[in-house]
Amino acid sequence: MAFGILSLLAAAPYAALAAAYSFNFTSTPRQCQNLSIEIDGTGSPPYSALIIPFGPSPLPNSIEARRITNVPFSGNSTSVSFQLKFPENSQFVAVVSDSTGFGTGGTSATVTVLSGDAPCFDTTQSVQPAFLFHTDPDHVLITCSPSRLWWDNSTVQGTATFQGVIPGGQSFQIPEGPITPQAGEGVGFQWTPSVRVGTLILLVGGDDRGLGSAGSNQYTMQAGNSLSCLNDTSPSSTPGSPAGGSYPTATDGSGVNTGSSSSSSHTNVGAIVGGVIGGVVGAIALGLVILFAIRRQRFHQGTKERPVDLLQDQDNEVGHGDGRPPEYYQPEPFVLPDPTVASTRDGSVAGAAVQPGLATRPSADHRQSYVSTSTSETGGAGLRPPASSVPSTSARKSPAPPSFRPVNIIQHDDAGPPDPPPPPPEEPETIELPPAYTNIRRGAPPPSSAPNEEGGVGAVGATTQVPQAAQA
Repeated sequence: MAFGILSLLAAAPYAALAAAYSFNFTSTPRQCQNLSIEIDGTGSPPYSALIIPFGPSPLPNSIEARRITNVPFSGNSTSVSFQLKFPENSQFVAVVSDSTGFGTGGTSATVTVLSGDAPCFDTTQSVQPAFLFHTDPDHVLITCSPSRLWWDNSTVQGTATFQGVIPGGQSFQIPEGPITPQAGEGVGFQWTPSVRVGTLILLVGGDDRGLGSAGSNQYTMQAGNSLSCLNDTSPSSTPGSPAGGSYPTATDGSGVNTGSSSSSSHTNVGAIVGGVIGGVVGAIALGLVILFAIRRQRFHQGTKERPVDLLQDQDNEVGHGDGRPPEYYQPEPFVLPDPTVASTRDGSVAGAAVQPGLATRPSADHRQSYVSTSTSETGGAGLRPPASSVPSTSARKSPAPPSFRPVNIIQHDDAGPPDPPPPPPEEPETIELPPAYTNIRRGAPPPSSAPNEEGGVGAVGATTQVPQAAQA
């Protein structure tokens, strides 16, 4: 229970930052010149500004001439001007508060002091805090892990107070638990930092002599074994523009911070509106792409496949309708050079034999040939002109008429269904007939008789067979 209460108390000042006011630097921070701060918005006066040195001192031998300066506003005034006793090229962080709590007006980023007037501080001796404070473990702060803040109570006037300052982020009052003494460490209390890991934080100490009278120590939050103490109100660096308006953040005057609390609000609103509009436009574009893809898929599914016709182009040209191929598929004759032998109409050539069945074609000079009914002395067919001859259109003059050469023309079928296969051959029918007995040979006549050696007459070449029964 005590752990939860401490966490809520540590985060409570952060909730106060919702107050509708911030601050701006109305002049450029320069060495030993007046620095003016003006409240932007409505807070709860009186206001105050805490100027905290940040980083190492630029003076020789690291002389620290800077002090934490608490500047109160007069009465209900919303502006203040004071002399900045910081050397040039040094840096600081400004925190503005009102009567409702510490850091309610916001925290600036690190501000760089530019060159100005002559030094208004001691450059030979470092300043000393009113008292010193420490942490246990020393110089370490762990997120959600208890740490002990302790000090020498003999050096404190009144009550010691501590604040946490995050440059460019939130600042808050550190809640004090029961203060107990501890041997070798003086007095102190346990504090569980509910600050996000990696955050740069300044611990500022003070007493009745004023805020920051004990100086400040710088820490970077380390990760521990648990993050259970963190919530949406846990202090951290502000992701938007820090408070303070426009001021230099580098030693050469460059890197000017141009943000403020009010401008940060406008920037956030613009970013939100832009994000919403961009999301709507992106959703519409995505929907159009999906619709186009669906329509395209349906179109391809509805399109039927058509057979490819090599003879007719169905997209650009319509056929004749009678089965004839288009004009660019009509066969064109191959025109040969003028021959020297005249041919007859039926394929015979004068003075030479031509195989029948060969077609003839006219030559390019458009001359005509005619078959003569007479026969020359050599037996060849002669040529005779018709009764009414037509003059030749050829420009070439030749005593001999042009000849015609037999040409074979083969037209290929480039498309169309193939011819049906021929039917399989039928097996021949077998008819069985009885024998005709026409191939029987007649027996040879008996041979002529001749006298044997004994003077008898016997058959030549005949053998007398005696029945077996007679021999018995």
